[in-house]
Amino acid sequence: MANPTLSEKSFIKAAQEGVGQSAMTVQGTVNKIIIMGALVIASAAASWFLLVANPGLIMPLAIGGSIAGLVVALILAFKQHLAPTLAPLYAVVEGVFVGAITLVFESMYPGIGMSAALLTFAILAGMVGLYKAGVIRATPTFKRVIFAATAGVAIFYLVAMVLRMFSIDVPLIYDSGWFGIGFSLFVVGLAAFNLVIDLDTIEQGAAYGAPKYMEWYCAFGMIVTIVWLYVEVLRLLAKLSSRD
Repeated sequence: MANPTLSEKSFIKAAQEGVGQSAMTVQGTVNKIIIMGALVIASAAASWFLLVANPGLIMPLAIGGSIAGLVVALILAFKQHLAPTLAPLYAVVEGVFVGAITLVFESMYPGIGMSAALLTFAILAGMVGLYKAGVIRATPTFKRVIFAATAGVAIFYLVAMVLRMFSIDVPLIYDSGWFGIGFSLFVVGLAAFNLVIDLDTIEQGAAYGAPKYMEWYCAFGMIVTIVWLYVEVLRLLAKLSSRD
């Protein structure tokens, strides 16, 4: 998800601190996104083949990958200058998580992984197209609404995770009824709108002459959102498949 701390002031501050350094560019950031995306895919594929041969490692790697990714993300939120080193590491550990969770869903609904990947890339392409065409713009109001909704969903998921530790399931997340499907559609849409904020963040960084390391940080933000979108699409397709 996009980082709300990356405001106009933070970009100006980063640019001032990076005086004398090379400035980030949109194309440079796109290149980093491609590199990180390739790392996620390669890591996911490697973990997939490992887990097919060792199914007992599925949950440990899924949980371990998610925790490692969260730790790296928290460090980057406060130490953005470490992005050239930590962003690729994040891509690798997140790929392990993606490979593990995809295998879990694939075991229940064969073919769902490929469908989720194609739908995720279709949504990504669509949001990029709408943003470039000016149909959707990341206005201050738009950002506030999306940030608030994203924070609300994050808190909801955290509460649901705690409740599940006590064997209490939250219907909206796991139920395949219409309310559960509606909730998943809402979260998929929310993740898609976060892509718009990520795109705006990249353009802001380049406009304010942020230092080169911010290319990696902005690419990290985009990958966070894409992985989140993919997981939510997986959940949505699983709910729809369970109704067949």
